[in-house]
Amino acid sequence: MSTTLKTGLLLGVLTALLMLIGSALGQNGLIFAFGLAIVMNIGSYWFGDKIVLTMYNATEVGQDHRLYRTVARLAQKAGLPMPRVYVIPDMSPNAFATGRNPNHSAVAATEGILRLLSDDELEGVIGHELSHVQHRDILISTVAATIGAAIMFLARSAMWFGLGSRNDREGNGNAIAALAMVIVAPFAAMLIQAAISRQREFAADRSGALLAGSPTGLANALRKIDAGVQQIPMDANPATAHMFIMKPFSGRGMMNLFSSHPTTEARIAALMALRS
Repeated sequence: MSTTLKTGLLLGVLTALLMLIGSALGQNGLIFAFGLAIVMNIGSYWFGDKIVLTMYNATEVGQDHRLYRTVARLAQKAGLPMPRVYVIPDMSPNAFATGRNPNHSAVAATEGILRLLSDDELEGVIGHELSHVQHRDILISTVAATIGAAIMFLARSAMWFGLGSRNDREGNGNAIAALAMVIVAPFAAMLIQAAISRQREFAADRSGALLAGSPTGLANALRKIDAGVQQIPMDANPATAHMFIMKPFSGRGMMNLFSSHPTTEARIAALMALRS
């Protein structure tokens, strides 16, 4: 299935979820959700990267920065246009790529990951992110993040406005619908994101390791990032979790069913198998 078709299907499903949640607020809510869906469909394609980067207070860096030099070296090796490079002011170790295509892409990494990783480990991580750019995963990822964030916003709005209705009979119905939406909608969005992410992560690990020249750097980086995220979870919007090289917050039990990433152990095992 082509990236364009996948993106179209994703936009359609997430738009339907927006409309469903809006209906919990009645006719006005449905109209609002329809307007929001139009804005987010257009905005997620043209401005999704800027929205996500702004969400994390990312700052663009230039040629004198270690991260820029690493990205430039590997982008040239991969035959890719030079992405914009950003640093996120957060000590939790993580990174992601965003944009609508290789000519309009960006790579972002946290201050935490830059402090934590050695040069060869950082190269593995950037190789992974540039693989997402090369395979055009970033459009689907960015669209899912921006529309998913809108779904969560509207779900919360449905809860507060629905529970706040003054008409007892209508209010009780609204409250039940709103409560259902605020529980179901974020999980539905995460399920959609998980469906497009897990195999993509294995593929990006493999391509990234080949680009970096060895699977060992990325494997070691994943071990460190996993431990770092457990120690310093990131205050990340769940709708954007699939974009990062590793889930930015710890999750146990039922939350793992909605994880957009394979387990770290499985990813490392797959990388180590490349050495044989």
